[in-house]
Amino acid sequence: MAAPLALVQHHGGVVRGSQLAPFGCTRKDLSVAVRRGELIRLRPGVFAAPRCPDAVQAAALHGGALTCAGALRLHGVWVLHDDEVPHVWLGEASRTHAHHGCRCTEHYRAGTMKLGSAPLEHALVHAYACHGDEFFFAAFESAWSKRLIGSAARQRIRGFLPAGARWLVDFARSDADSGLESIVRLRLHILGISVETQVTIAGVGRVDFVVEKRLILEIDGRANHAGAERRHHDLARDAAASRLGFETLRFDYALIIHQWDTVAAAVLTAIGRARA
Repeated sequence: MAAPLALVQHHGGVVRGSQLAPFGCTRKDLSVAVRRGELIRLRPGVFAAPRCPDAVQAAALHGGALTCAGALRLHGVWVLHDDEVPHVWLGEASRTHAHHGCRCTEHYRAGTMKLGSAPLEHALVHAYACHGDEFFFAAFESAWSKRLIGSAARQRIRGFLPAGARWLVDFARSDADSGLESIVRLRLHILGISVETQVTIAGVGRVDFVVEKRLILEIDGRANHAGAERRHHDLARDAAASRLGFETLRFDYALIIHQWDTVAAAVLTAIGRARA
């Protein structure tokens, strides 16, 4: 028989003890592992590996699986923001368990729930219901670009969404370079602005977006484009683009997320100049 810790880790880091019985793991084995500090007993019959993320442990303690932003992060998906408290998927009628300091947000949604972290497809659909179009769209494109969801999975996700939201899946692309770029492209689309994405311009290199064949939009993430060397490189690219007749606009995380009206006005004005 495999060691109890190895079995729990194999099942995602948190598990009901009854799930381990078919592998020869008895209640006594689990109790011994707890006494040795190899496992954590979250509540009667539920065990976690010591390295299991705190949010997953909290969800299991509550009686369900971590979902929404917390689960998406564990799957390696970009999220617009974190959930302030654990979002817990409880299936359609699971029993909840009161626990000390509980601030969990409960989700009673269809599907077969297992303790741990919600599967990616479910977490994306739950996130749409909680956080709306932009959050879902950026996470969906992130999951697609990382090859975490195939064609069949994308169609299942589309089917789970409300009819009025399915266009988000249809509009999504597989080559999004960052969540911020996904959000910008979605917002520009809503404004009626079409963009070419990830365009390579001879003498300049690859740029994030090109609008009206003459306007370059570059999206600088929170951790990117810092330092004098990076700044010099960006200025050199912008100068090279200008020699070819392009105007370049650069926007960072703070502008895009907190001052979008300023961004939109700058883009629309620049489009007017490009068309003149």
